[in-house]
Formats: sequence, C-alpha cells, structure tokens
Amino acid sequence: MSDQPSGFRDPALAEHHVDSLIDTGDLHAAAGALNAMPPWLVVDVLERTPARERAVMFRLLSKETANAAFEALDPPLQSELIHDLHDERVREIFAELDPDDRAGLIDELPARVATRLMRELDPEEQALTAEVLGYQDGSVGRRMSPEYLSTHPDTTAGQTLERVRQRIDQTETIYALPVTDHDRKLVGIVGLRSVMKADPDTPIHDLMNDAVSARATESEERAARRSADERLIVLPIVDAEHRLVGILTFDDALQILEDAESEDSARQGGAEPLRRPYLSTPLRSLVRSRVVWLLVLALGATLTVQVLEVFESTLEQVVALSLFVPLIIGTGGNTGNQAATTVTRALALGDVRKRDVARVLWQEARTGFTLGVILGGVAFAVASLVYGMDFGLVIGLTMVALCTMAASVGGIMPLLASAVRADPAVFSNPFISTFVDATGLIVYFLIARAVLGL
Repeated sequence: MSDQPSGFRDPALAEHHVDSLIDTGDLHAAAGALNAMPPWLVVDVLERTPARERAVMFRLLSKETANAAFEALDPPLQSELIHDLHDERVREIFAELDPDDRAGLIDELPARVATRLMRELDPEEQALTAEVLGYQDGSVGRRMSPEYLSTHPDTTAGQTLERVRQRIDQTETIYALPVTDHDRKLVGIVGLRSVMKADPDTPIHDLMNDAVSARATESEERAARRSADERLIVLPIVDAEHRLVGILTFDDALQILEDAESEDSARQGGAEPLRRPYLSTPLRSLVRSRVVWLLVLALGATLTVQVLEVFESTLEQVVALSLFVPLIIGTGGNTGNQAATTVTRALALGDVRKRDVARVLWQEARTGFTLGVILGGVAFAVASLVYGMDFGLVIGLTMVALCTMAASVGGIMPLLASAVRADPAVFSNPFISTFVDATGLIVYFLIARAVLGL
C-alpha cells in the first residue's frame, strides 16, 4: 500500500491506513498521508477516530490543513481537541475561527477555558465574538457572522470594487453585499457580478435589489428556511431598528437546517440528537440519548396494559379478539405517525401555520377516514372468511374509526405543540403511538361489545 492515500475516497480505508502508520511509529509517513488528503477526507477521518488517536492525528496536520479541518468539525469534537492540544496551538486555532464558529465552540467549553481563550484574543475579535454571544441561544443572531462587507446606495461600482479588494480577507463573503444608509439601516442588496459588470461610475442604487432579511432575535431555523426558500447566498441580519448587524451565509443556513432535520428525526424516533458523528460518540452518550425516552414510553405503555385489564372479561368471552390486538395497535400508531410526520414537515417548511389547525384537522380526518375504509374493507373480507361476518364487521369498523382518530390526532398534535412553544417532533411519533395504542384498544373493545353483544 502506498504511503500517500491521496487517491482514497473511502474514509474507513484512509483511517485504517493512517492508523497503521501511527501504530508502527512512522509518524513522518502518517503526516504525509494526512496532508496529502483532500480537506473533506481529513475531516471524515478525524470524525471516525477515537478521541485520543484523533489528537495525535491532528498534531500531524499542517497549520493550514489543521485550521480548515478544525473549523469543519462539530463543536463537541472541537472541545475534545482543545483539551488535548497544548496552549499555543489552541490559541492559534481559536484566533483563526470566525466569530460565529468561535461562539459555538465556547458553548461546549468549560467556563474557565472559554474565559481564558476569550481574554487572549485581540480586542477586535473579542468584540465581534461577544456580539454574537450576546444573542439568545437558538436565535439566528447566535449563528450570524458579524464580519460582513456592506456598501452605500450613493457609492459607485468602482468604489465598491476597490473596497472589496481592500477588505476581501476580513469578511465572510463578498458575493452579495448588503446596502445600508448612513444610519446602517438595510436598504437593499447587490451582487458582486452586477457590480463587476457595471460601469465604474454607476451608483449602487441603480444596481441593488430589495433585500430579504431576518431579525437577529428570530429563530435560527426559521431564518435558515427563508434563506433556502429564497435561494440566497447571503441573508442580511438586522436589529429591531432594521440596522444591519450581520449576515447568514448559505453554508451556515444549510448547516442549521441539517442540524434541525437530525434533531427532528431523532426525536420522532424516540431519542435525543447526538450532535456529533455516530462513530465518535461515546457509549454513555448513546445510552443517555435513548434511555429517558424508553422510560417515558415504557410508562406510557402501561396505559395499554390497563386497558387490556379493564376489558379482560371481553377477551375471555371471545379469545379471537386478542389475535387482532397487534394489528389494531400497529395500524393506529402507523397512521398517526404518518400524519404527524407530514404535518411536522409542512410546519417546518411554512406550508401550514398554527392558525390552520381547523383546516389540518379536516384534511387529516378525511384522509384517515379514506384510509380506514380501504384498510377496513380488506380486514373485513379476510376476518369474515375465517371468523364470520360479525367478527369481520368488528375489525372493519375498528379500522375506519381508528384510522380517522389517529390521523386527526397525529395531524393537530404538531400544531398544538408549536402553539405552546414546544418542539413538534417531541409531541409527534413517540407520544402519538402511546396515545393511539390505548385509545385504539378502547375503541376496538367497545365496538366488539356493541356488535357481538358481549
């Protein structure tokens, strides 16, 4: 095998190659192998590597590669590396980070370490980082970059280009420039392409477009969604007086949406988000992310046991009813989860609002009823052939009632959660499954008593 895995595209193979070089003590070859990799592969290798070996690999990286890789790592992994690196390297890396990335790392560090690193920054970087940290966690102000380049409506295209050249290394992006008045209030936005194509004497107010913006106190996910919907390279961030305070770049917006999607997926499955790559997650974190939800759901499942106990006499009279309990529970839970997932997604995309609860209820009730008729018809036919028409009618009617109820509850639950400022994902699949399990059995046994005369 070659010492230079530059042709590798599989992180697992690259990790194994570098590990083998380190294990044999050939650190020079390991350093060469790591620094020959493309940056994205270096990040993938570091994410797959246990904490102690990760620190060794990181020390073998060139300064440029190390800074780029560190910035791309998740904050929890950055925090682990901070603890394992010597102070001088830590100061260099911390100073190289953008203020928004620096703020994300500070949230993961012990207060003592964070305070020391902040104190060692130069005054300008301290001020920029403190500005980001001043906003509430979860707001877009906490994720914006205060390092932006703006221009003025009366400034010419030539003057703007000259300013871009002078400050190109001091700003987050130059491809879209917010336009502000003398009071720093946002009045528009102009693309660098338009500025470069225009005559140098053309004033910016002839080139600029209306700007889509977000308030700094607004939810980061809502702002990122707006950025994605509008296909924006830059989303200007403003304060209450519409003064420009920062920008949200498209890559940061995509990262926010990816984090939100991971969080929703985890909670819909009854777990907490890991907030770090799976292979670098310690066992205790994996257990902690799941155990609380399992305990909550186990307690909720006791409702199902109580329902079965209440209708024990009914089951004793018609033992065949117990055979269909898994079918009833499974169908109800799946129907509710489908509705909850659909509406949660629509809520995130802005397709529905909290005030649409009545429309969503009507939509899901009709959808659930239609699904219930289809499934109930099939269940009626199969159960009737085996257990008779009366029993088939019980199963068929239960399917219709259960699907209608489960879809209705699943559809409105995310909206109700949003109304009380709770995470819709938390109130969706796990709790809906528990609720529908218990109520579905009640409906099932009540229909059985009525139809079979028990």
